[in-house]
Amino acid sequence: MIQTRPGKTLLLVLYSALLLAAQGPPQTPPAGAPGGRGGRGGGFGAAFPQHPPADPAVVDRGKALYGVHCNFCHGSDARGGEGGPNLLRSDLVLNDKNGELIAAVVQNGKGEMPRLSLSYEQVSDIAAYIHSFRVGGYDVSRMVPPSVLVGDSTAGEAVFKTKCASCHSATGDLKGIASKITDPKILQNGFLMPGGGGRGGLGGRGGSPFNVPPATVTVTLATGQKVTGRLIRIDDFIVTLTDSDEAQRTFRRDGDVPKVEVHDPLQPHKELLPTYTDKQIHDLTSYLVTLK
Repeated sequence: MIQTRPGKTLLLVLYSALLLAAQGPPQTPPAGAPGGRGGRGGGFGAAFPQHPPADPAVVDRGKALYGVHCNFCHGSDARGGEGGPNLLRSDLVLNDKNGELIAAVVQNGKGEMPRLSLSYEQVSDIAAYIHSFRVGGYDVSRMVPPSVLVGDSTAGEAVFKTKCASCHSATGDLKGIASKITDPKILQNGFLMPGGGGRGGLGGRGGSPFNVPPATVTVTLATGQKVTGRLIRIDDFIVTLTDSDEAQRTFRRDGDVPKVEVHDPLQPHKELLPTYTDKQIHDLTSYLVTLK
């Protein structure tokens, strides 16, 4: 124990009391506030900025657009879905006001996210919908719909004949699909973003019940030799593939040299994605669940 003289001890006590008085009484969040005793934000909800309520009509427009263009990757509750990140905890989204920061990513693409042909006004509506979620702990942020089966199966059959029948058959390759995939949400994500994130997509990856061959690539060298294999990675600088001998090969790219041709069996699904309306998505889902 450290020994101090009585006078010195008294001075230390007085000094500590003065410090506490200057700081004021401890601040306790009010009950029901994020991070307070009545809150459900896990004790840290107050750390996230909340956006003021937007016009309900704007939020409804944004919800419809989000359902078509964003739901498949970022989830119906914006907490992440088929490979897409959590939007509620994104620094960019948290600092966005009216879509000005989100638009830069949506309209130009970033990383694995492709560019989307949406106007600034449409992105602003989507931003209003995303900002309508309360940012806090896990439960307080979730707004998962009870079911995605809100469409018309008869109308969905018509959508199927228009958009899907050129490649798929309800009595052929998709016969009994609803018995194999009993979760309508997984089935919906399957045709919207096939192979996305490896969780229930149509790409046959990550344990998916669908068996779709992986993307392949053909590299034509300056000598005219063609090298074909399963595509592993491609960007502006390299392309990597696995050849027929299971050997991994990487080629440097300089513009269009060497010539690179990607063969993606899921490309038709990706091209269809921006053509769906929200109603068509739900109608088609309601039809697919009848294929048992």
